[in-house]
Amino acid sequence: MKIQDKNILITGANRGIGYCLVEAFLKAGANKVYATARNIESLSKTIELDPNKVVPLELDVTNYGQIRELPAKALDINMLVNNAGILAFGGILDLPIDEIAGQFATNFYGPLNMSRAFVPTLEKNGDGAIVNIITLIALASFPPMACYNASKAANWSMTQSLRATLASKNIAVFGVFPGTVDTDLIKGVELAKTSPADVASAIVSGIQLDQEDIFPDPMSTQTYAAWKQDHKAVEKQFAAMA
Repeated sequence: MKIQDKNILITGANRGIGYCLVEAFLKAGANKVYATARNIESLSKTIELDPNKVVPLELDVTNYGQIRELPAKALDINMLVNNAGILAFGGILDLPIDEIAGQFATNFYGPLNMSRAFVPTLEKNGDGAIVNIITLIALASFPPMACYNASKAANWSMTQSLRATLASKNIAVFGVFPGTVDTDLIKGVELAKTSPADVASAIVSGIQLDQEDIFPDPMSTQTYAAWKQDHKAVEKQFAAMA
């Protein structure tokens, strides 16, 4: 899929992978990037990447009212990148139910509602795509992040359903499965991490190569290869790291 001249909307574009995705898409020739964040003032650095091409929009992906109004502000997009996400640490029996619900509200219902809202726009404009930033541990759970894993695993299943449903509408659907990335989300996790800029670059390359499932860093690539060979071994490996 060509990025050249595409109009792209990215959620959670104020930092980390989202910010670097804006930069990577611009470098790849995107015509315009709508950058969203809950606090529009936090997008100042993102806008500086190219004030002529970056359009800031306020969006909380758990706010369905905002989501419903957004397509009218981005009528020309060809690609939706569902990047916004949150992570809560805690075991499956320990996290309060309302915190678990919050994980699903952002990591599952957010991308689902965004996709539902923008499918008519993507179909109308043609050559469309939805890109869902999931996580490697959607494949095999890392117990200290139990509910994050679960919400992202639901996202993975939803991504597959979207892919099947939207094939007839000429809308491609990509799932992205990063490993440990050097962002604020896992600031306290002591593991080898890939820079968000390198991850964003790999994501854009994967889209250009029409890779439906993108593993954008060494950890995700290596673990996916092991998972395909013996998924139970990977499950036990992650469980032992708890």
